[in-house]
Amino acid sequence: MSTLKVGALQGISASSDAITLANDGTCTANLTNKPNRNLIINGAMLVAQRGTSSTSSGYQALDRFRVDFSGTDEAPTISQADVASGTTPYTLGFRKTLKVTNGNQTSGAGAGDYIFIRTILEAQDIANSGWNYVSSSSNITLSFWVKSSVAQNFYGYLRSIDGTSQLYPFETGSLTADTWTKITKTIPGASNVQFDNDANGGLEVVVAPFWGTDYTGSVSLNAWAAYASATRTPDSTATWYTTNDATFEITGVQLEVGSVATDFEHRSFAQELALCQRYCNALMSYGSGDTNGNTLYNADYAGGNGMVRMSIPRMRLIPTLTYSIYGGSITYNFSSFDLLQLFDSGDSNFYIYDVLCEAEL
Repeated sequence: MSTLKVGALQGISASSDAITLANDGTCTANLTNKPNRNLIINGAMLVAQRGTSSTSSGYQALDRFRVDFSGTDEAPTISQADVASGTTPYTLGFRKTLKVTNGNQTSGAGAGDYIFIRTILEAQDIANSGWNYVSSSSNITLSFWVKSSVAQNFYGYLRSIDGTSQLYPFETGSLTADTWTKITKTIPGASNVQFDNDANGGLEVVVAPFWGTDYTGSVSLNAWAAYASATRTPDSTATWYTTNDATFEITGVQLEVGSVATDFEHRSFAQELALCQRYCNALMSYGSGDTNGNTLYNADYAGGNGMVRMSIPRMRLIPTLTYSIYGGSITYNFSSFDLLQLFDSGDSNFYIYDVLCEAEL
């Protein structure tokens, strides 16, 4: 049997080795589609524990993504929408999007108006990602699919939160109306970027249908600079914002270490839900609770007190609790990050439902 001895294997047009072979018989492979490479949670918009539609600002419909808006008559609808079959995102395995439907505008685009989509990553997840974020020769790559019913350019940015906050603004380029477009941005590190090794917010990823002039100004795109709230991006085109019922959709959001936007890392629904539950946990009966037994806890007796203790997936920090109640009152506490205790007031026909634990960034 013949033996071929080489030190490395490289593609014909490649500039680096695909496989490096060591003298001790081991090898190192340069893999692109590594598991757990996507730092974004729920980037395929699969999980919507709070419900699939909302007209409120903040964390509402899609887990890990919040939509913030302000304006005299701004009343958008934020929803989990279906990807149309036959479109490019659909053929790549995407079935859901985050969709923003603009309200009916009568006051135009005010200087203090805005509407933007964002997700916030824990600082420790960036600090331990393998990205040498203080070096301009070390990159991280953001990619996502986007579609607008209005043809125009949109802006977004990455913002490091720790230390002296730094901003990296970018643009989508002019989008064709009602056409899905994949956006890819490779972002280098910078000496002023900082991520603490903790569970607080570290990196904010933002895409904005509109910013009013109170938040825009002279900004250099594709470069890190000190963050200033009044100059986040260049001036926004107001066409989308002033168009009644205009839509803006996004899915397939991926952030990964390296200079290449690899294929999107599709995780199972169960995996994505488990990741989301570190920040939001909609307990049994949330969204469909009632006083007819579809409850987290009920007590149908006269007098006395009851208590329920239950373990929940460990959350980012001790969460806050919201709930609906019928027939009495409760006190509650979290004795740890993952143990909930509920105490009822001793009323008969007593129900607790729509229970939501939140530890969002």
